[in-house]
Amino acid sequence: MELDAVEVAGHQAGGLGHDGHPMRVMTRRAAGLTGDPWDDAARREVAAYFDALAPEWHTRISPERTAIVVDALTRGRLPSGGLALEVGSGIGAYSTLLLERFDDVLSLEIAVEMLRLAPAGPAHRVLADAAQLPVVDGAADAVVLVNAFLFPAEVDRVLGPAGRVVWVNSSGDQTPIHLRSSEVAAALPGPWCGAAGRAGAGTWCVLHREGA
Repeated sequence: MELDAVEVAGHQAGGLGHDGHPMRVMTRRAAGLTGDPWDDAARREVAAYFDALAPEWHTRISPERTAIVVDALTRGRLPSGGLALEVGSGIGAYSTLLLERFDDVLSLEIAVEMLRLAPAGPAHRVLADAAQLPVVDGAADAVVLVNAFLFPAEVDRVLGPAGRVVWVNSSGDQTPIHLRSSEVAAALPGPWCGAAGRAGAGTWCVLHREGA
């Protein structure tokens, strides 16, 4: 279901995303949309890329971008409580926001330098590759991906029966790590449905398994 767009005053797309961007290529690779599997070389390339960006990552955080995440969490009709996995948590800009809705947040990041700059709490921070989430089957109530790679089989594995996938691109199709809502739904195993929206220049979707 496509919801009406909402205005986010002052928000403009970063203009960095295009099909040839190395992280756009990796996004589609992680989601299984190319013929190239995710492997150790891909993991090392992505980790090194974000390690290098870590010192200036704070400049990419803004109230306008936070408003897009808030819109997804609010209009996406997520249930409250339980455990959320924050994939690609970076320097922890949205962890506290997620803890306003969920009882616990496990924040996962592949880049060591990002984790060094993130606060120690209140979320639990773990160095991990999202291709192998360090969570038992069905343990999560939500997997939140804000400009983060989607590994469909892993997301499906760790989500409980009524779990939600929250996918946010803060600059819409100009985000380097970008998939359309329809691509996210199609990549996940089995039939999924939910809501999709636009806030400012950002896009998002919140999906659940059909019948859940």
